[in-house]
Amino acid sequence: MSIIIGESPSTTASYKESTKDLCQALLDDPSLKEVYGAIDTFMEDDVAKGLFTEMQNKGEALNMKQQNGLELTAGEIEEYNKIKEAMLGNTVAKAFVDAQEKISSVHQTIGGWVSLVFEFGRLPTEEEFEGHCGPG
Repeated sequence: MSIIIGESPSTTASYKESTKDLCQALLDDPSLKEVYGAIDTFMEDDVAKGLFTEMQNKGEALNMKQQNGLELTAGEIEEYNKIKEAMLGNTVAKAFVDAQEKISSVHQTIGGWVSLVFEFGRLPTEEEFEGHCGPG
């Protein structure tokens, strides 16, 4: 196993170039292009953004209430669920939520692989990755 104690300008440049290649591959991925498109569409849709923000604000308020040791009422939960249903009923907002989930999944996968490289000092196998990071 090789451990890098310090970085030289040449190793930094090499990591930077490899990282740029990975970033470009992500940008070129057809399924991720759809994700980026969904985000762009959402950012241009004030109605969808309003629904999403309303759901997010209500969720944060309820979360704060719980963190302060207070119980949520059935009415508060029902109100949140109605707001969430309305938001998910908007196709642009729903596509944005799906896009966020996809990006999070890709981010976790990449982070998991990189973490295992540092842990093992080599490229992990698929089985090792699944064992450490869960299925998928």
